Amino acid sequence: MKKKLRFNSSVIHGGQSPDLAYGAVMPPIYQTSTYAQKAPGDHKGYEYSRTHNPTRTALEKSLAEIEEGSYGFAFSSGLSAIDAIMKLFTPGDEIISTNDLYGGSFRLFNKIFKKFGYKFHFVDMRNVENIFNLVTEKTKLIWIETPTNPMMNIIDIKSVVKYAKERKILVAVDNTFSSPFLQQPLLLGADIVMHSATKYLSGHSDVILGAIVVNDLNLSEKLAFIQNASGAVPGPMDSYLTLRGIKTLHVRMQRHCENARAIAEFLSSHSAIKKVYWPGFKSHPNHEIAKSQMKDFGAMISFIPQDLSYKTALKVIKKLKIFTLAESLGGVESLVGHPASMTHASIPKKDREIVGVIDSLVRFSVGIEDLEDLVEDIDQALK
Repeated sequence: MKKKLRFNSSVIHGGQSPDLAYGAVMPPIYQTSTYAQKAPGDHKGYEYSRTHNPTRTALEKSLAEIEEGSYGFAFSSGLSAIDAIMKLFTPGDEIISTNDLYGGSFRLFNKIFKKFGYKFHFVDMRNVENIFNLVTEKTKLIWIETPTNPMMNIIDIKSVVKYAKERKILVAVDNTFSSPFLQQPLLLGADIVMHSATKYLSGHSDVILGAIVVNDLNLSEKLAFIQNASGAVPGPMDSYLTLRGIKTLHVRMQRHCENARAIAEFLSSHSAIKKVYWPGFKSHPNHEIAKSQMKDFGAMISFIPQDLSYKTALKVIKKLKIFTLAESLGGVESLVGHPASMTHASIPKKDREIVGVIDSLVRFSVGIEDLEDLVEDIDQALK
């Protein structure tokens, strides 16, 4: 029996083996759309790159390994991965989602699949009883994002899974903010784990890619069919770059988390800051749940200035020198974002303000630069 690798070894070796052609240690980039066949159907396992590509296969094996799953799937973006999950269902099915989720996910649910007869319920999942109160015989999926974007709320995966399994409801977890280094939802009982691999998995802000990992064979066969039939697959170059990024995930995440902890503590003690959202604080409402299901508390931080002013928030953002104002997160460089006008602009103002995404909210994706440089940059921006 093959020895099971620990996580830090798994990101490097998991699901990988030297290339059969020439023994290349890193999987080659198979930049091809099609493959030679000896006769119709007589090939080496690959016939067309929408269906399979050796570079993508290497990535998918790695994804499954690091999430402690059996089957991995790579998609052309995180949203295309969510789109594939939604295609598991049919008109009339009901889906319960957290109400402070990523704006792109909300847009896909509310503007696309709602038109096709899906019914979505958006609810505060910090108290899992809120979820259970919405369950009907038509409920087919509970969609969890934890920590949530951008309010850093924590949802108790185990409690949701226990309730859902008794009723044969699927549980899917968007694990983008945590990465499998910090949290492995399948080990907590979830049926599906999804990533925008654009973020921490690839880690260098040079790829757009999505991922899904599952354990169930039947579910994997359905997703494989959807992946091929819909065709939203990544090319071999993006697959290669993501696989390369995964190999340093553990060392990057360690530094991300170290820097974020120090910055969260700095912000919380600063006179110009009214509130900091980060699950590592003991005062965080679900801190104990975060401790139980996460290895550390991640590198995403949100905060609001003391005067709750959009003008002040914008001033801080503009004064930052090392933190770059940009969409996305999870790269080696530190980024700053304004959720209300950027990542969550597609959510109606009254809805986003109910969950805390007010105009003065600022979000940091803390990178792996020298900590002192980052703290000094924030300090000068707050003056």
